[in-house]
Amino acid sequence: MKILKIQALRGPNIWSVNRKKLIQMRLDLEELEERPTNKIEGFRERLEALIPTMYEHRCSEGRPGGFFYRVEKGTWMGHVIEHIALEIQTLAGMDTGFGRTRETKTPGIYNVVFSYVEENVGLFAAEASVRIAEALINGTEYDVAADIQKMREIREDVRLGPSTGSLVDEAVSRDIPWIRLGSNSLVQLGYGVNQVRFQATITQNTSNIAVDIACDKEHTKRMLDMAAIPVAKGSICVDEEDLQKTIDRIGYPIVIKPLDGNHGKGASINVNTWDEAVSGLHHAKKYSRRVIVEKFITGYDFRVLVINNRVVAAAQRVPAHVTGDGEHTIEQLIEIENRDPRRGYGHENVLTEISVDRDTLDLLARKNYKPDTVPPKDEIVYLKSTANLSTGGTSIDVTDLMHPENVFVAERISRVIGLDICGIDIMAPNLTQPLKENGGVVLEVNAAPGFRMHLAPAEGLPRNVAAPVIDMLYPPGKPSRIPIIAVTGTNGKTTTTRLLAHVVKNAGYRVGFTTSDGIYVQNHLLEKGDTTGPLSTEFILKDPTVEFAILETARGGILRAGLGFSRCDIGIITNIAEDHLGLNDIETLEDLARVKSIVVKSVKKDGWAVLNAQDESCISIAKELDCNIAYFSLDENHPVIVEHCKGGGIAAIFENGFVTIKKGDWKIRIEKVTTIPLTFGGKAKFMIGNVLAASLAAYLYGFKTENVRLALETFIPSAALTPGRMNIFSFKDFKVMIDFAHNPAGYLAIEEFLSTVDSPKKIGIIAGVGDRRDEDIMECAKIAARMFDHIIIRQEKHLRGRTEQELIDLILKGITGTNKKVTYEIIPKEIEAIKHSISIAEQGTFITALSDVVTNAIEIVQEYLDKESGMY
Repeated sequence: MKILKIQALRGPNIWSVNRKKLIQMRLDLEELEERPTNKIEGFRERLEALIPTMYEHRCSEGRPGGFFYRVEKGTWMGHVIEHIALEIQTLAGMDTGFGRTRETKTPGIYNVVFSYVEENVGLFAAEASVRIAEALINGTEYDVAADIQKMREIREDVRLGPSTGSLVDEAVSRDIPWIRLGSNSLVQLGYGVNQVRFQATITQNTSNIAVDIACDKEHTKRMLDMAAIPVAKGSICVDEEDLQKTIDRIGYPIVIKPLDGNHGKGASINVNTWDEAVSGLHHAKKYSRRVIVEKFITGYDFRVLVINNRVVAAAQRVPAHVTGDGEHTIEQLIEIENRDPRRGYGHENVLTEISVDRDTLDLLARKNYKPDTVPPKDEIVYLKSTANLSTGGTSIDVTDLMHPENVFVAERISRVIGLDICGIDIMAPNLTQPLKENGGVVLEVNAAPGFRMHLAPAEGLPRNVAAPVIDMLYPPGKPSRIPIIAVTGTNGKTTTTRLLAHVVKNAGYRVGFTTSDGIYVQNHLLEKGDTTGPLSTEFILKDPTVEFAILETARGGILRAGLGFSRCDIGIITNIAEDHLGLNDIETLEDLARVKSIVVKSVKKDGWAVLNAQDESCISIAKELDCNIAYFSLDENHPVIVEHCKGGGIAAIFENGFVTIKKGDWKIRIEKVTTIPLTFGGKAKFMIGNVLAASLAAYLYGFKTENVRLALETFIPSAALTPGRMNIFSFKDFKVMIDFAHNPAGYLAIEEFLSTVDSPKKIGIIAGVGDRRDEDIMECAKIAARMFDHIIIRQEKHLRGRTEQELIDLILKGITGTNKKVTYEIIPKEIEAIKHSISIAEQGTFITALSDVVTNAIEIVQEYLDKESGMY
């Protein structure tokens, strides 16, 4: 077997609109194509022995053991690898279960598709599953446990922490979209201008001053003391002299901890001797230059969580410990405790596995114990000096037991320090009595407190502490999304996108849009290039200034990674014609339609799919949609339009020279096409189609017809506004048009337009694109032969695996295969081809450069035009 390609899909895709997180692996089975599982002796037995939990896989049989039955009867290795990849992720603590395996048009080559929880783990699982399958085929030993542990480690490196994850989960439950900003815990909720950001439990509302205060434990203690809030006595020490002075003043027992520490790192508690104190000082100074030394207060460790100045949870924290049974050593008791299914590696479970470190050994030494000591029955042996869950501690929910006076104190503390989210550490006999009565004290106030102890306490009621945070960030009535209109199709996508952006901008919105020539915000070009994929979409949705998004969405990005958004308000398909066939398993028009349909299948239920009524593929797609549908057509009497409007549907039509919205039997005329610059006086029929699609989408969103009319009248096609879309340059004696047409449908549209152009000589500059089918390249050449009197063939770019001569030969074959006599010449370099065409232009000549690199062509022609006008 050979892995040809592995890719991660992150949005709606050709395999599933709803299951966005999928790994797609292209796998060549090679000789195994002729060896299904029932022809590999002992394969089923070895698989079941290695991964017995796969018995639960029902597969198409619909019952436990169903997959093993399929293996026994015979199935292909791609199918087996899909199931292995799913199971090893589940065994590593990431339960997931969606998979598909389909043979491509190339025999023996399969697309193996399966879901993932963490992308990097999914990518690892793809390769590991192939290795496991090969070991099973060959009957060799394989350490699956090592792979599972590796996946756990990868997950811990890349996953969101439990606090961040809980906030994201709560947001998702409220239909609030999210984007991870980088590889840490910085997260964006919402899109565009409606976004908010947080990192762990620090939000964009968190005061920087408050965080600084909370991180300075001495300053915090001083402020609380001044506010009559009980705190532990102590001071800051930097050396042994300071330590001695502090001990002389407050006496033993003491607590020593780093001033800038967190998660209990570097802390020593219940210190009772000078030697212990010196050792604790040096241990704390590993984490902070300055060390806080406080009186040790006897009692229990409590954490109170305050969000938006309201107490939302309280927990008693218990340090990691084991209970003696008189038989097992401490080390063995730890091992037994770690078998608790609630404990796991890192943050994978409710509790964290207990490890033995310096803190553990120090605590045991105080009792004259070692890890191999057997403690008496029922003796509790504490293994950590702090009660942090990250070091194996547990929590007990005590929210409902808090005395009202203590609730008042906690909420007051959050205001004194100024934190929107804070964790208050209290040492007290209990929280059922006021702290002033039971001698309890506030130890510290934490910015970015962890949520895990409240979300899943070992005892007591779990508290959804993420909910009040989302309530604070998105109070009732505050939107999280921005309007999204997505545009796809074979031709006309960019023009339709730009026209819609113009409509939206004129309506007063700050619009961000992506096109095949760049990313724009308010017509400012921010990124140049073909930006029609999911990364470009994310760029717009992350921009905090964008109020409305118009997204050109091409085939390539959908196949590569899925859509960059989960859903849109309106989806447009301009048309579906043969282009890019023979690439990425897209062999037929039906295959291409399946890809394009993902855009409209991602329209929200009360949104709109805008479809071309004159396109058979669009009509077929409409039957699969679960949203509102509207059609556009150049023919108002088209059967689809007639039937659709008869049922009260909405459409955009070209009738009596007007762009018209039709609602049932009513007609709303927007503008006469001859006054819409983009249609070139109504001569460019395909541009009228783009205008219809854009006008219909704008109307459906709710823009007033007068606003749409004004936008149509003021959208002037030009090299600046619509680069490569019928850019016409008028010289004194001739004209030059540059267009991005690169497929038969695009060439036909140009042919239709040129039929309205009165010119004694029409010169065409054409080229082939290497990744198109032979028949598509020849068809473009045939159309060129029909519409031009003289053709210049140039071929220097986009060879894509072919030779220059191979492409030229295909073009010549197409040109000579027509009955029309046409002259031609070959000038490989585009710059020279354009210069030559201008040099041979006569009075009234119309030159058309069909360029796949429009920027270069535009610059060359503009330079000649500037020279003619005397600009330089």
